[in-house]
Amino acid sequence: MGKSRILIVGATGNLGFHIAKASLDAGHPTFALVRDSAFSLPHKFHKLQSLSNAGATLLKGSLQDELSLLEALKLVDVVICAVPAKHVLDQRLLVQSIKQAGSIKRFIPSEFGVDPDKVQISNMDKNFYSRKAETRRLIEAEGIPYTYISCNFFMSYLLPSLVQPGLKAPPRDKVTIFGDGNVKGMTIKPSTLSSSFSWMRTDMKQLNSDLKLERTF
Repeated sequence: MGKSRILIVGATGNLGFHIAKASLDAGHPTFALVRDSAFSLPHKFHKLQSLSNAGATLLKGSLQDELSLLEALKLVDVVICAVPAKHVLDQRLLVQSIKQAGSIKRFIPSEFGVDPDKVQISNMDKNFYSRKAETRRLIEAEGIPYTYISCNFFMSYLLPSLVQPGLKAPPRDKVTIFGDGNVKGMTIKPSTLSSSFSWMRTDMKQLNSDLKLERTF
């Protein structure tokens, strides 16, 4: 089976960097769409330099620049987006560009959490899941080949706040336990998720589907 040409959007982020490294380790020609500003930020520049040294092709562009998106899409057949959840709706122009390009065999949008079509969190998520669901409907309406990935949560995101919504550090006064405290949760490491992309790109059973990943102990 030939290698896929993969475009990573969000390669300087925590998850995106892991995905880009896994793609390179698997021998796929790997491209990263990178904003100009990333090269002037030391922590992001270090990641870009590492990816470049490993063989990634860095393409200047952004989710707001249609021309840069179309030029990047000409070079690849798989697109993986790993932008932060607060920017999930910024994928709209990317979806439209993929439709216009007509050559992408699989699009994996930025999700990697709880299934937005099934989760219900009243007055707490600040439209977090509805924005992801909206992106799904746009992808489906455009007829783009996709795979959605739901893997619940990353412990590296939850542990610093002790799973307290809206916090980035442990609370000093009290901790809210949701439910009765007996329901087991499942988390996954970004590196574990990233390693799954190698086989996923060729698995036609996962095309146009919602893939649920669970950690095996």
